[in-house]
Amino acid sequence: MTNTAAPVRVFLADDEHLVRTALRAIIAAEPDLEVVGEAGSGAEAVGAIRELRPDVVLMDVRMPELNGIDATAHLLRSMPEPPRVLVVTTFENDEYVYDALRAGAQGFLLKRARAEEMVHAIRVVARGDSLLFPSAVRDLALRQAPRREGGGGGPASANPARIRVDRLTAREGEVLRLMAAGLTNAEIAERVGLGAETVKTHVARVLGKLEVRDRTQAVIAAYESGFVGPGAG
Repeated sequence: MTNTAAPVRVFLADDEHLVRTALRAIIAAEPDLEVVGEAGSGAEAVGAIRELRPDVVLMDVRMPELNGIDATAHLLRSMPEPPRVLVVTTFENDEYVYDALRAGAQGFLLKRARAEEMVHAIRVVARGDSLLFPSAVRDLALRQAPRREGGGGGPASANPARIRVDRLTAREGEVLRLMAAGLTNAEIAERVGLGAETVKTHVARVLGKLEVRDRTQAVIAAYESGFVGPGAG
């Protein structure tokens, strides 16, 4: 049977021409993916993305004029149906990566990743899933904690993320921990012995109670609240 599904429309935002050229070549080799545009700065990217409306954006975090973090936040705030954003970075421990995830990116990908890994990542976020590396997100969250707390301490009850996490039922908390460990809905269903649709419902309730838009944001909240600690993942 011939696959008549429209290809995933991808936009490239990176200030290095060679990086964009390499990404374009990798994507062009896949029949279900196509590059619809590219930009060398965050400001240029925002304008082009609003016009072209791609499905997925590969967003470099360090760009002139407007960095990838602010560009991502602007797109998610200003577009009624924003694209899925996949951060492309040189270093996985870059603090900008964590800030981009907090801004709304669905995951991140290293520039040194193999071609097949990049293609897989695009497909994952295009279908609505998040691309998370639990250990990396955990380490980034723990490194960022002192900066976000401002060194002022204060009672745990003052932590907005903690207050929202405390709304979860025991089952929802269990689902959140497994999400933070990088498990998909199907894997969570198998782990806890529930149906896939039931797990999907639990995930939706977790997102609603945490007041976040997707799984990535939920995992960030789990770490920032202290609900998931250093031993997770």
